[in-house]
Amino acid sequence: MASASSLILVTGGAGFIGSHTVDRLVADGHRVVVVDDLRTGKRANLAHHGALSFAAGSPVELVVADVSHGLFAPLAAVTAAHGPIARAIHLAAQVSVVHSLANPLVDVAVNYVGTVQVLEYARAAGVKKIAFASSAAVYGDTPVVPVVEDAPCRPLSPYGVDKLASELMLGAYAATHGVAATPLRFFNVYGPRQDPSSPYSGVISIFADRARAGKPLTIFGDGQQTRDFVYVGDVARAVVAAAMADGGDGTAMNIGTGRETTVRQLAELIVGLAGTGVAISHAPARAGEIVRSLAAVARVQATLGWQAEVALADGLARTLG
Repeated sequence: MASASSLILVTGGAGFIGSHTVDRLVADGHRVVVVDDLRTGKRANLAHHGALSFAAGSPVELVVADVSHGLFAPLAAVTAAHGPIARAIHLAAQVSVVHSLANPLVDVAVNYVGTVQVLEYARAAGVKKIAFASSAAVYGDTPVVPVVEDAPCRPLSPYGVDKLASELMLGAYAATHGVAATPLRFFNVYGPRQDPSSPYSGVISIFADRARAGKPLTIFGDGQQTRDFVYVGDVARAVVAAAMADGGDGTAMNIGTGRETTVRQLAELIVGLAGTGVAISHAPARAGEIVRSLAAVARVQATLGWQAEVALADGLARTLG
């Protein structure tokens, strides 16, 4: 277990999930080095931590760099001044399934090569543990739900393929180099700071933004597709728990609630909470979209003692603000 003053690396730490993870680490007493290229991450997500420099007294140091280009040079000055990285949380990613279908080479470079860069740094620098943000997209459209971690993985997009390949590489580094690693297969994460204007945004942030503005909501497909929506604060707790736990051979764990909600039910709930009474319409289903998604969560409960705590209605109310 890491000490409260350990230096923790969070790649993608200026992003949606990353910034909530940084908040959790700081609350636990850690110093955090964030590496983010700020293409989708925002300084504003971390502004409440001050000047984002250890030298200025902040618990967070922001290094603007592209993880897929390597970590040795970006981290050299920080580690020379403040000591080695104890543990790493790798969240930096291209997170859009649609974008990965249109630009598979970009997805490989960012998501797969970026993970290998983190692993190479961890191997050379003696990082004790890596927690990795994988995705339920590795499963594809599974016929049986809730989906367990040992289910066959048949991803339908380059995004899912690259996340699965990254998991396999984590397992290989654990076996051959002793780099402890735990992949976390996120289901549908939502909450404050998820940018509704971004092409990478989840359905909840888009629906919430439109409902607040009195604009109609559009569902792709018939709305009967289901998702396991998990609140970002709960996800941050899981990420930190995985990073701080010793050991990990690359065995994946689902991060979800174990509860299934249709997209139509979600839209109606958001409209009701927003109180704007906007219309809900439908458009053709998108290619590569899975029909049902629901996490089996027994493994993470048994291994990390974690379970989701925030109910969907409560999390949506916090998101709508």
